[in-house]
Amino acid sequence: MTAKQHAPATQRNRDPIAAVLAQELPDSGTVLEIAAGTGEHAIAFAQRFAGLEWIATDPSPDALASIAAYRDESALPNLRAPLMLDAASPDRWPIENADAIVCINMVHIAPREATLGLFRGAAQLLGRGQPLILYGPFIERDIVTAPSNLEFDSSLKLRNAAWGLRDAEALDILGVQHKMARSARHALPANNIMLVYRKD
Repeated sequence: MTAKQHAPATQRNRDPIAAVLAQELPDSGTVLEIAAGTGEHAIAFAQRFAGLEWIATDPSPDALASIAAYRDESALPNLRAPLMLDAASPDRWPIENADAIVCINMVHIAPREATLGLFRGAAQLLGRGQPLILYGPFIERDIVTAPSNLEFDSSLKLRNAAWGLRDAEALDILGVQHKMARSARHALPANNIMLVYRKD
């Protein structure tokens, strides 16, 4: 039995995500990935961005075991050991600073407290001009939401009433409250987008 888990969507979305990350990430420094899940994105991005130290985090012991198994197999020198981190927890995050924070497909599959904690933690760790990068489906007030995303939103709320697609403009307000402003919006396949917030 292996601890490695597999998320089929990772194979489909990692290249489009990486193309945006290439525009938004610094050339060097430390990237903190929040809610890294299986660890497959961490492997792909640590391979692609060899000048960056990549730290994957997750609140799930099973996810952390999967990340560690992929890390051991890959032996990538810039992929550090995974860290336990629950963005919804009020506890202080396990590192003191980062040069960028990446969060893929968490905001809609987590209670609102996780998003609040994400912005709070980013405000503490990031320096001026450094990015918080979010990927996933969002509701945008001036853009018609795709029927598939509305169906997805309904299915999430049936699974857990605290889940669901978040309003991008509400995230903008949350960013301002934490001295971060949205600097970019990137449209990606399958009605997903990437939102980039940078510290003032």
